[in-house]
Amino acid sequence: MRQVAIGACLLGALLATTSEAADVSSVPTVHALPLYGEPALPADFRHFPHANPDAPSGGDLIRAAQGSFDSTNPFIVRGTPASGLTQIYDTLLESNPGEPFTMYGLLAEGIRLDPERRWVEFDLRPEARFHDGEPVDAQDVVFSFETLTTKGQPFYRAYYSDVDSVTAIDSDTVHFDLGDSESRELPLILGQMPILPEHYWRDRDFEAVTRDSLLGSGPYRIAEVDPGRRIVYERVDDYWGSEVPVNVGRHNIGRLIYDYYRDQTVALEAFKAGNLDFRLENSASNWATAYDFPAREQGFVRQLQVHDGQPAGMQAYIMNLRKAKFQDRRVREAITLAFDFPWLNRNLFYDAYARTDSYFENSEMEATGLPSEGELALLEPFRDQLPQSVFSEPLPMQQPQEMRPRLRKALELLREAGYEARDGVMIDPENNEPLHVEILLYSTQFERIAQPLLRRLARLGVQGNIRTVDVNQYLNRLRSFDFDMVVGSFPQSLSPGNEQREFWGSEYAERPQSRNLIGLQDPVIDALVDRLIAADSRQALDTAAQALDRVLRWGFYVVPQFHLAAHRIAVWDKFAWQEPFPEYTLDLSAWWVDPEREAVIEDRQRSR
Repeated sequence: MRQVAIGACLLGALLATTSEAADVSSVPTVHALPLYGEPALPADFRHFPHANPDAPSGGDLIRAAQGSFDSTNPFIVRGTPASGLTQIYDTLLESNPGEPFTMYGLLAEGIRLDPERRWVEFDLRPEARFHDGEPVDAQDVVFSFETLTTKGQPFYRAYYSDVDSVTAIDSDTVHFDLGDSESRELPLILGQMPILPEHYWRDRDFEAVTRDSLLGSGPYRIAEVDPGRRIVYERVDDYWGSEVPVNVGRHNIGRLIYDYYRDQTVALEAFKAGNLDFRLENSASNWATAYDFPAREQGFVRQLQVHDGQPAGMQAYIMNLRKAKFQDRRVREAITLAFDFPWLNRNLFYDAYARTDSYFENSEMEATGLPSEGELALLEPFRDQLPQSVFSEPLPMQQPQEMRPRLRKALELLREAGYEARDGVMIDPENNEPLHVEILLYSTQFERIAQPLLRRLARLGVQGNIRTVDVNQYLNRLRSFDFDMVVGSFPQSLSPGNEQREFWGSEYAERPQSRNLIGLQDPVIDALVDRLIAADSRQALDTAAQALDRVLRWGFYVVPQFHLAAHRIAVWDKFAWQEPFPEYTLDLSAWWVDPEREAVIEDRQRSR
């Protein structure tokens, strides 16, 4: 295998463009792939800056999972997978939580990328091993790619759709030929692919639901499976990759335990009792009022707010365009106007949240004001296919701001859409059916947040109800798009790319289990997604995202909710970490259990 080149000059050569694809032998081998610019860490880095190479290993981290599970295979359509399963698998590359989007070698110790990005090669570390001692080789990478894209969830076919072929050059070298999509991030997202053991799956049905302790090569293995109740992962003491720089000082905790709870209130009480060690708190009300208990007051429990540098994305009530009642943009806008965020924030959230407006909230990719010159260059070819307001009016989500004029405007829109008010109910005169919306949930916790929206809609004559079902039924209905409205999210990274096709692309609108929950089939949006994926600079990416954001927002496909640019963490004070935290992503794998503090807490629990 070729040696990893050191120095910015070689990285610059890697990223330089030429008129013809370079020969493989002339392309330098590097230790990292950045999306733009150069990697922050040199080829001889020893560990990530936020990781402590002297951290002790051992101890447990017990956390709650929601609902139930019946499968240990997270890659297939069938079954409900357990939480945390990706921890048993290694990937070719690993992202640095302190950089926007740069991948460093994990299974791969060297990378060669064609300057025109028409192919990429990875050199595997010869010491890499699965948990049964078998080597991880290039054929396992080929098997993983082919299996995930032909038998896995639709996400994988979408994510890797622009790969033409994959070939094992030898036992340690794998070569990907890339298509003409101009997707700049494709080589990096190939590095995120989990690598599966071909020898393990040779005589097994990959598409069947299983509860077996599946084989991987990662820092943890499955130690215990109690379907629907608990899954336990144990640290692999002889993990082959413990000395790889991306792993040094990480994966310190001895056992990672997920206990399942169907009710979040019960899970919170379990945390207070010391049955859980760690809790990500999603409720502003709980964060403000529910942690006033003796262990917290005595210093055994800590509350942390850790900054989240990623875009907030879009959490929203998602309207299903496959339903005829949502196909009129005026109806969708009217429903959006009935959402009273200031009331919710004041009365339910202790003013903890900010209103979400953008699909790329909390980033430079968020559209603001009127279209910029760069946005107009992307939008002008579609002027006849877009609402005129896209070009001439400020962005719409909070206009008007006060609820009374919002409801007046919503009523006008419903009437313009052809609805008539009869005895206080909005009726479609074409079929004499009332306008009715149902919000599908899987947790009672969100009912109190959804009820105010239904009350505002009722003032407009729009009937509505909440239907709360168990997690499995919810997932089945989501997969088959059997809903009016759901609470969902479209998470975003600082470098959005291929996943945008599955969020918004026409080809995924009717594909079961796709993430195009809205059911969008719009050639304008398809074209803007293509421009975003093909962006060849940070500025071009930001501009394309802003244009896409603007068109999505003027479509009124969702009712945007709220966000917090931080993680709220409650934790029993037996854990330690190195500060500052990474700028962009929370990395719990860099935490460890402090033996002395763990002993103090255990003494307290025994003495109760």
